[in-house]
Amino acid sequence: MSYGRTFPLWRAAAGDTWHDYTRHAFVEGMRDGSLPRDAFLHYLVQDYVFLVHFSRAWALAVTKAETLDEMRACAATVHALLDEEMRLHVQTCAAEGISEEALFSAEEAPQNLAYTRYVLDAGHSGDFLDLLAALAPCVLGYGEIGARLGQEAGDTPYRDWIATYADADYQQTCAAVGALIDAAAARRLGDAPEQSPRWPRVCARFAKATRLEVDFWEMGLSA
Repeated sequence: MSYGRTFPLWRAAAGDTWHDYTRHAFVEGMRDGSLPRDAFLHYLVQDYVFLVHFSRAWALAVTKAETLDEMRACAATVHALLDEEMRLHVQTCAAEGISEEALFSAEEAPQNLAYTRYVLDAGHSGDFLDLLAALAPCVLGYGEIGARLGQEAGDTPYRDWIATYADADYQQTCAAVGALIDAAAARRLGDAPEQSPRWPRVCARFAKATRLEVDFWEMGLSA
C-alpha cells in the first residue's frame, strides 16, 4: 500500500538511519522469535507510555490544523491510538500480570522522554507540517515494518504485535496519514515542496525522529 509521495522523499532523506530503524535487531528478533520476552515486555510498557504522549501530540495537531479535513484526520488518528493500538499493550501486559494502571504510571525511560518531548516541541515551536514530520516515522515506520514482517515472519511469539501493524485497518491509517502529509506539504510549501526553502528543515525533523526511533529499540534491548 502506498503512503503517498512525500513520505518516500523524507525516508530517502533520512539515509541509513531509516534502515537502522526498520531493520533493527529488535525488529528482526520479533520476526524470527529470538527477541527475549523480558525485552519485549520492557518495550511494551514504555511504548504504552509513549502512546499516551503520542496521542497528545496528535491532539495538538488538531489545534495546529488549518482545515476541517486536517482536523478530522488528526482526530481520527487520536481515536485509533487510544482505542485500538493501545489495546494490544493492555491485553498483552495483562496476561503477564501488569495492569493498565501500572502501565499508565510507569516511569519513562530517558529515551522515551527524549522522543516524546521532541515530537511535542516540534508541534509547539513549529507549524502543522513540522509536527507531521516528527510524527511520521512512528506511524509509517510501524506500517512498513508490520507489512514486511506480516509476510516474512513464521511461527513467532510476536505474531499478535506483527498482526496489529500488518492489519488492513492499520495500513489504511498509514495511507490516510500519507495523504494528509501530501496535502499539508502542498498547502504550505506548494506543488513542488522539495524546492521550498523550508524543505531541508522538515526533512531534518523527520530524520531526527527516526534517529529517536532507533534509540527506542535500543532501550527495549537494554532490558
